[in-house]
Amino acid sequence: MNRAERLNAVLDLLAETGQIEVEDIVAKLDVSAVTARRDLDALASQQLLTRTRGGAVGQSVAYDLPIRYKREQHAPEKLRIAQAASALVPRGSVVGLCGGTTSTAVASVLGSRPDLMEPSPHPNLTVVTNAINIAAQLVMRPQIKTVVTGGVVHARSYELVGPYSDVVLERITMDIAFIGVNGIDPVVGPTVHDEGEASVNSLMARRATRAVVVADSSKIGRTAFATLGGPTILSTLITDDGITAEQRAAFVERGVEVIVA
Repeated sequence: MNRAERLNAVLDLLAETGQIEVEDIVAKLDVSAVTARRDLDALASQQLLTRTRGGAVGQSVAYDLPIRYKREQHAPEKLRIAQAASALVPRGSVVGLCGGTTSTAVASVLGSRPDLMEPSPHPNLTVVTNAINIAAQLVMRPQIKTVVTGGVVHARSYELVGPYSDVVLERITMDIAFIGVNGIDPVVGPTVHDEGEASVNSLMARRATRAVVVADSSKIGRTAFATLGGPTILSTLITDDGITAEQRAAFVERGVEVIVA
């Protein structure tokens, strides 16, 4: 296990309970206590955890998420989807993130990647988002440049919507955009409950070289009120293994790459 893999493993252990001791790292990763302490110090310097006497606790954030984020943020399916999304993002990319629980999970995974936290004279990653909770989460990562669109805050989702968001998005380009949805259908395409969110999400997808819908399998086959512009707006769907063979084939038939996390 190299150093980057070991640091990721430490963060995984920390995520399980919210706190970790040096002895836990020694026992589970088969490393010396000196190495364990050095790893914790390195992660603390990147603001990925807070050191305590003999261990560490998870890094707290300076905002309070809505109840639905707290309840769903660490769901296993969303975490696997977020990890698969992160794997598509090379260092130096410009990434779009709309709001929603799955997009928030993607932000969490990106914000804990050791390679993106390494000191650098230039940003290791640029994130463009219309979600103020994601912006608050990433602003603590100095190696990640965070760009927030304008707009009016939608209280239900913490997303900025309206014409001011368009002003920013129409003047930038992104390498990849991760779009959260309330429903995804191979014929109708991605949909959300609110027309304002749909407008911003659609523009974010169109301003990216690659538009990726991140959605757990419970949303497949569902449709919500507002469409994002039909099935051609996305190139990739990342979902969990609850997707059926028939559902997957229907997306692939329409030219959508399906990644099962």
